[in-house]
Amino acid sequence: MKDNKFSLDEVEKTFAFYKKGQMFDGVVVIKRPEGAIFNIGGKNDAFLPAEEASNYKDLLIGDRFKVVITKLKNDDGLIEVSKDLADETILQTQNANKLKLGSKFSFVPSSANNDGLISKMGDYDIFVPNEESSIKFYDKRKCVGKQFEAIVTDINKDNKKIIASIKLLEEQIKKTNEELFWNSIFINKIVKGTIKKILPYGAFVDVGGVDCFLHISNISYKHISSPEEIIKTGESYNFKVIEVDRENKKVALSLKALQESPKLTAIKQLKIGNVYEGVVVKILKFGAIIKLENGASGLLHIKNATEQNNKQIYEIVKLDQQVKVEVMEKDEENEKVSFKLIN
Repeated sequence: MKDNKFSLDEVEKTFAFYKKGQMFDGVVVIKRPEGAIFNIGGKNDAFLPAEEASNYKDLLIGDRFKVVITKLKNDDGLIEVSKDLADETILQTQNANKLKLGSKFSFVPSSANNDGLISKMGDYDIFVPNEESSIKFYDKRKCVGKQFEAIVTDINKDNKKIIASIKLLEEQIKKTNEELFWNSIFINKIVKGTIKKILPYGAFVDVGGVDCFLHISNISYKHISSPEEIIKTGESYNFKVIEVDRENKKVALSLKALQESPKLTAIKQLKIGNVYEGVVVKILKFGAIIKLENGASGLLHIKNATEQNNKQIYEIVKLDQQVKVEVMEKDEENEKVSFKLIN
């Protein structure tokens, strides 16, 4: 049977000095409510604060486990250690050992230099070169402490070093998103997009990672001089797809197509059988277009303008003539109205 008895002499042979971040085995020799005295060998005992061991209430004198140095000297002159940090480091090292070329993983940069981003995963050193970060040089230091995803491009498990690429993963994600987009896009589909760039004549909209175009004429029913009167860069809106050109990878969107048109609003106000005043705005071969005072317009067919079969529409009504018409039918879905002339 293996002898697990703690030997101070053996530990002293292993550790000549200590440094912050160092991991080693030790044993609990004294336990108090605020923390434990943890023998790490040598002439110095360490202090393990209760909050640095998530299972502190279950620890017993004589328990052995790994810890990491967090302070070389606390207020009592003791080295301070953490069991939780050691457990996390061990877990991260195990996860790093499972990584292979092409594996995707998450990491948090601990620092940045002129060459790229630097991090740790347990015992492994992680490095993302500038050309693989897709992050501008002057922005790199803002990345420290933030989480990123990357792909392993080189790994040396003997030296515990990982080279990774954020850019390559972004390219893969973009390609996947584009394939999903083009497989699912169709005319009249409602999509959510974010305004990426505003131009005098419209805006580019990011929909699932794909750039689509919103022309100024498709932003609002009311006249606008600039897209910025309605939309803002960085804001998200719902749009209706009105054109899809798969060959040239182009999609046209409409914001106003999801709004009720002024014409439809006016048509909804009309009641079948009611009589309204309007004006003749266009003469056709088979009838005339009448525009009412509320803005609704519709067709006065020749058969609803006279009972005389030999009459032409221009013999009955004239352009710009004020007339009274009765609403016979209305089709709100197609925004159509038919009138009957009232003499």
